[in-house]
Amino acid sequence: MISRVMGVLAFALAVSQAIATGQEEPPALQRRPLEIASSVDGTHQPAYLFLPAGVDSTSSPRALAVLLHTWSSDLNQRFPAAEAAITDRGWLLVVPNFRGRNDHREACGSSLAQQDVLDAIAWVERHYAVDSGRVYLLGMSGGGYLTLLLAVRHPTPWAAASAWVPISDLATWYRAGASNDYRTMMRQCFGGPPDASDSVRAEYQARSPLGYLSHGLAVPLDLAAGLQDTIVPMRQTIEAFGALAKASGERPIAEAEVSQLLADGSLTSPATPDTAADHLFGRPILLRRIAGKVRVTIFQGGHEWLPRAAVAWLATHRKP
Repeated sequence: MISRVMGVLAFALAVSQAIATGQEEPPALQRRPLEIASSVDGTHQPAYLFLPAGVDSTSSPRALAVLLHTWSSDLNQRFPAAEAAITDRGWLLVVPNFRGRNDHREACGSSLAQQDVLDAIAWVERHYAVDSGRVYLLGMSGGGYLTLLLAVRHPTPWAAASAWVPISDLATWYRAGASNDYRTMMRQCFGGPPDASDSVRAEYQARSPLGYLSHGLAVPLDLAAGLQDTIVPMRQTIEAFGALAKASGERPIAEAEVSQLLADGSLTSPATPDTAADHLFGRPILLRRIAGKVRVTIFQGGHEWLPRAAVAWLATHRKP
């Protein structure tokens, strides 16, 4: 009797630990490892494909979401809330590796990393029925960074993109905001700090979304950042929005408003969109603006994201 009770308790503990670490697989969700040949260098790059219950290669066309891992992680990083929000809608989900952690030259927004994401989409389209008008891109932090870069450098696949707490300017982040660990990783990617040489400086610039965003964006984009983010400063998001606002002939967020948010945590004279209710966020919105195809939200929070809010916004968009 005692051994049976101990066995039950051990099993319950194992299940609870698996759930706590995000490793417990929802029964209805199929997670399949892939090996995808790079169209650039021919190497086989790993990815994961998530299929909702009952979906296979014979199913009718479905939306496809591309979920990008964060700066110092790889494709094995799990986002249970995002996975559920996507597959609950019956969408396909692919998680590419795009050369893994950003600590070597082949990663960190390189042309190889960018193409790995595009190759992953092409693989899914070859093997499953994808609704080409509903291909979505999303990620947070380092995933938000690559979301920005892909949305502006390779806009064709996307119906919409959602970037949370993203890095928009690598050199600025290196100088103001990045921890020693992240600065070390950037030096490993680029061969030194931004001012090491003209060639290194050019590499930081070439892999930063901000310079490209100033030319405008053809893809609907949702930007979001937490006011109290101590890992990627909110200004990285504000600057990305400002570049796109100027490109569309509209006003960026005034520096006085940014300074007031940082100093007081709120705006004395908020604009109408700043006070709009959004139950999907479930927390105070401190600033929200729209310019052309881009929306920016500054919310009460830190270095985090709200995947269900991101997916719900993406679902409102479809390519013509």
